[in-house]
Amino acid sequence: MTSKLMYEFKRKLEELERYKGRGTELITLYIPPDKNIADVVSQLRSELSQAENIKSKQTRVNVIGGLEAILQRLKMFKKPPEHGMVIVSGVVEEDGKQKRVTEIIIPPEPVPLYKYHCDSKFYLEPLKEMLKEKKVYGLIVLDRREATIGLLRGKRIEVLDYKTSNVPGKHRQGGQSSVRFERLREIAIHEFYKRIGDSANEAFLPHKDELEGILIGGPSPTKEEFYKGEYLHHELQRKVIGLFDVGYTDESGLYELVEKAQDKLHELDLVREKRLMSRFLKEVVNDGLAAYGEDEVRRYLAMGAVDTLLLSEGLRLERVRYRCPKCGKEKEVTLRDETTKKVICEDCNVEMEEVERRDVILELSELAEQSGAKVEILSTESEEGAMLLNAFGGIAAILRFKPR
Repeated sequence: MTSKLMYEFKRKLEELERYKGRGTELITLYIPPDKNIADVVSQLRSELSQAENIKSKQTRVNVIGGLEAILQRLKMFKKPPEHGMVIVSGVVEEDGKQKRVTEIIIPPEPVPLYKYHCDSKFYLEPLKEMLKEKKVYGLIVLDRREATIGLLRGKRIEVLDYKTSNVPGKHRQGGQSSVRFERLREIAIHEFYKRIGDSANEAFLPHKDELEGILIGGPSPTKEEFYKGEYLHHELQRKVIGLFDVGYTDESGLYELVEKAQDKLHELDLVREKRLMSRFLKEVVNDGLAAYGEDEVRRYLAMGAVDTLLLSEGLRLERVRYRCPKCGKEKEVTLRDETTKKVICEDCNVEMEEVERRDVILELSELAEQSGAKVEILSTESEEGAMLLNAFGGIAAILRFKPR
């Protein structure tokens, strides 16, 4: 999932989390991808019958309304989408007013459970879990006796293969010369490393596009021998980001490897943001291909001059479009999240009406994509990400060219 789509998903959850209902009137329905829609409809009709018995008239009316709204939405589906879906419905309070909300959320990962839930707020915990970082790393732990290969997805480790060797011990048997014994032992070690490499290639190559990197662990000099021997496919060899000393080479060794590599993994995210900001700051210092501030960046986006758009995840701005009810003239204004502004038409001297309101990050991202610019949304956790927000207003760009 792109950073833009993940940001959009995160903002939607933030919006739903703000909503509150009375009693247990807010309905959340989780439908996994393999769930039969007809079975879901059958259960909801049963819930609808039971809702008729709710004593409070307001609660009864609101719950029935929510169930009927969900049933209407389900008519659009013969089967769940690829990742399943989550439907929320209920009467919520916003700015002292009540309104009915019914939304279908298609999550970035498969819905993990089937659940019908009623409460005074929407049940969002399984969706919030999907926001947690789930980058993929290849894992290899090995010595000359055994090796284990796995994947790290977010915080979950998957064991993909386990191998043992036929490498003889260091003590030769009687009758063998030491030179011949060492040569045979070296051949056996090479063959074992080759088997490990072949297994790792088979496990990792299907994931090569999503692999952030590969970690190799084991005692010295085993891990160094394996890495320097280039037993991995050349595309995977380039993805090796660190060698780490670990004491175990079975499944527990994978966990030890991840523990030892924590600083390195955290550093990679910071390095990416550091590189982007270093490139941008270099252009700023040299008065070169850099722009910052909303107005200036918008101007260069309109010219198609932006190569990379840098946006801070901490931005909470909305682009609001107004229209004059008298002459139809339109005007766009950027406002802080959820704020309002009285806008007067300069020609008619009447108050303009709000027509549309959009998140600035999503709106600018679409403008960038239309001109083929890359979009990078930086967190506020790193020093560089915080600098983008605090020193440059959270909106900056590295340019392809600077129009005269």
